[in-house]
Amino acid sequence: MLFESIIPQLPSSLIETFIYISGILGAILMIYSQFVEAENRRDLIRMVGALGMLCYSLFDLNLIFILMTFGVFVAALVEFIEIYVGYHKHTKSQVEIYKHIGKK
Repeated sequence: MLFESIIPQLPSSLIETFIYISGILGAILMIYSQFVEAENRRDLIRMVGALGMLCYSLFDLNLIFILMTFGVFVAALVEFIEIYVGYHKHTKSQVEIYKHIGKK
């Protein structure tokens, strides 16, 4: 009775349990990625979180959720590749704002 309010239908197999855990951990990582300062780390955490949530949404067959998590994954991947290749740049005014915020 305790878990019926959290998970309406308890998982019946081990694979379902792992899918629920990957969805929960993916949601936690997506929330945590918002607080990470380094952009490349933020993108990596978002990609892993989106993959976990994508596994859950594919299991649940929710088309809107599948599109959303796949879109977040692709956006984070593109941003990470831009940073890794050196294409991602900031203007001098943005860098000064970041430095000012970092000193506080």
